[in-house]
Amino acid sequence: MTIQTEFNEALQWLNSRTTFGIKPGLERMNYMLEQLGHPERRLKTVHVAGTNGKGSTVSFMRHILQEAGYVVGTFTSPYIESFNERISVDGEPISDEDFVELVKKVKPIVETCEATEYGAPTEFEVLTVIALEYFAKVAVPYISLIETGLGGRLDSTNVITPLVSVITNIGQDHMNILGNTVEEITKEKAGIIKSGFPVVTAVEQPEAEQIIADTAKAKNSKLYRLGKEYKCLDTALHNGNEVFTFQSLFKKLENIEITMKGEHQVKNAATALMSIEYLRQYFSFVIDEEHIRNGLLKTTWQGRFEKVSDKPLTFIDGAHNPEGIETLCDAIKRYYPDKKVHIIFSALKDKPLNDMIEKLDSIADKITFTQFEFNRCAEAKELFELSSSGNKHLKENWLEAIESEKQEIGENEEEILIITGSLYFISEVRKTFQ
Repeated sequence: MTIQTEFNEALQWLNSRTTFGIKPGLERMNYMLEQLGHPERRLKTVHVAGTNGKGSTVSFMRHILQEAGYVVGTFTSPYIESFNERISVDGEPISDEDFVELVKKVKPIVETCEATEYGAPTEFEVLTVIALEYFAKVAVPYISLIETGLGGRLDSTNVITPLVSVITNIGQDHMNILGNTVEEITKEKAGIIKSGFPVVTAVEQPEAEQIIADTAKAKNSKLYRLGKEYKCLDTALHNGNEVFTFQSLFKKLENIEITMKGEHQVKNAATALMSIEYLRQYFSFVIDEEHIRNGLLKTTWQGRFEKVSDKPLTFIDGAHNPEGIETLCDAIKRYYPDKKVHIIFSALKDKPLNDMIEKLDSIADKITFTQFEFNRCAEAKELFELSSSGNKHLKENWLEAIESEKQEIGENEEEILIITGSLYFISEVRKTFQ
């Protein structure tokens, strides 16, 4: 049997776990990790939660740490190019061979767990166990940056005790699981804060900040808040890049430059910087100013306001909730205020679609609704009916929708094409542009 066949079978087995849905709770995780000798206890980690910005913040941190010579593991989701990239070391995805071996190792443990009172582990739980085992015993990075899958308190990643916890922001996502209000969602995210270990946050709603502050106080954790204990000042555009000054209790850095587009990326960069500063001050990480500047400048994150074509000028952006759509709209206004905007949109049906489409309608000169092959995808017709745009269109075949817009815009430099919505959609779109 070839390794490709073995990998496909292993991945198929893992994907089959989706039938068990999402089951919050850490009992199954603790059971499986105990059988493996608790690999998570061997790791130095940073734990990152939040509605948006997790991936970008992790990427900023990874690039800075790598510039300083550290080997960095990352556990992120979802993927854009290949499944393996969810578990990476220094940006290199786990090999098919290592993945197959780890599935062979954890499969009997998963099956034993199924027979216990805890029940069947989910796909994300099994993947988290594989990631922790890989980082602890196979790849052995110096530090691992672990992104939550959903929420925080009962997320399967919440078995780690990180050097620092990070909560990027709070918004409307997964409300069917996390709660209907900012307060309820924040309580879930704040569940990653560990006694005696610090938390860095960029949340902006006063009620969310208060809950995080109360949780940090109760757990005797130092708190670093954007706009208070650390700040990004003098934000400006320079040669198409964002430039800002970072100021914290520890350090001031002027004229920092990032290539990631949008003011929200400045906040993500500042949040990553504050976390890095904590590692420098309290855990003796050797990171110089040069490493910071170079790392931030080199940081990219696929599918986030990513340019995929020059003619016509085309961007893809995984804006999959109202906050993501809002930051996308802000970025379009900031970078291309004078251009005519064509938008192609597809999303999952469990999102606050009304709110998202209303925001897109306000900025699009023309909007086309489409759909893609995915069990939770909203029908293009449903999206189309929610729109109040005077120039809205419906094309069920997303490839045809893109081709049609490309032909219409042609080489007209006064117009841009933005393809946005679900990250699963963006993953499919990205392949066609490569």
